[in-house]
Amino acid sequence: MTSLRAGMRLLRREGPGAFARRAGQLAAARLGGGESELGLADADVADSAGLLLPVPDVAPPRGSPLTIGWVTTSPGPGSGGHTTLFRMVEGLEAAGHRCVLFLADRGGADLVERERIIRSWWPRVRAEVRSAADGISGVDAAIASSWETAHVLATRGRSPMRRLYFVQDYEPWFHPRGAAYALAEDTYRFGFRCIALGEAVAAALRHEVGVQADVTSFGCDTEVYRPLRGVRREGVVAYARPGVARRGWELARLALARFHERRPDVPIHIYGDVARGLPFPATQHGRLSPADLNALYAGCVAGVAMSFTNISLVAEEMIAAGVVPVVGDSPYARADLPGPAAAWARPTPAGIAGALVAAVDRPDRDAHALRIAGTARSGWARAQADVLRVVEHDVYDAPSARAQALAVAG
Repeated sequence: MTSLRAGMRLLRREGPGAFARRAGQLAAARLGGGESELGLADADVADSAGLLLPVPDVAPPRGSPLTIGWVTTSPGPGSGGHTTLFRMVEGLEAAGHRCVLFLADRGGADLVERERIIRSWWPRVRAEVRSAADGISGVDAAIASSWETAHVLATRGRSPMRRLYFVQDYEPWFHPRGAAYALAEDTYRFGFRCIALGEAVAAALRHEVGVQADVTSFGCDTEVYRPLRGVRREGVVAYARPGVARRGWELARLALARFHERRPDVPIHIYGDVARGLPFPATQHGRLSPADLNALYAGCVAGVAMSFTNISLVAEEMIAAGVVPVVGDSPYARADLPGPAAAWARPTPAGIAGALVAAVDRPDRDAHALRIAGTARSGWARAQADVLRVVEHDVYDAPSARAQALAVAG
């Protein structure tokens, strides 16, 4: 039943193509058909040992428009990680560069349907959409966006280009210690120039694999996420991603049950995936557009914003909307969520529930909502400028293949 529910969530979120591919992988695994559970075809697995990828002989003149490829998995509607990535695409396009999205999907995704989702949910992205299966070429630089796409870039991007890596999380931590962990970790040794989203990711890259990354900071779309006048705050809210371990839903569910025992009069709201078998009453909103999510936040005092790897964008968006985010306390989380707005809790059911109770019991909670909303980071301009600067430097100013060869010879 758990697998069936996970499959139905995948079907709703990413469509019948992704559902069919996942079903095929599971069937092959059960039948001993040799299909990999890594999410990569065997031919797309690269190896940092002896990986030699060509770079251009001559750099384009500084100031000339560039063509930049972005290697990404196909997004489901409203995907948070893709939203951040596409903001960077928009930043390069606004600077006059041409962008191409290379979709890295195993099993032959419907490119027309994938492009329809992109145009519908991210209408400001003008980039051409191609399949990475046809090869990654015709670009001055290509940027990987996850560990799987880094392997695809290394295996399918064999023509001369600069190669970079937009790292939103330390992705080996998404997996138990095993093959996927090792292959994710190896991508940081491919020699791609890494741009880390936040100090926590940069620290993990340094400490775990000895990689120094360029660092940029989180932002928040404060034009969307903001307090709304005339809405009474009385509920609490949580983002549900059952089955995604780093999002901690199972822990949030236990905490909300304890919270309901202590404050049964406070409404509980859940959005994201549908959460089954709840031991407390809750209103389930499913997947929401940013504007509808902000409307939900407007009626809430506090929310559960758990993440056991890099900090979730949910926390900053809650702050901008005047919602107190309850966040599991850790040095990594504190590195990228400065200021007094978050409620730091021990990541246990009692710890999270206690922080929610404290937030809803504040006598000045409405005034506090306005105070914390004023502390949110506004916009993504800094991150866009940082990514633009790094990409342009890497393409215009990095040593050419000829210069590197002369340096070695000398």
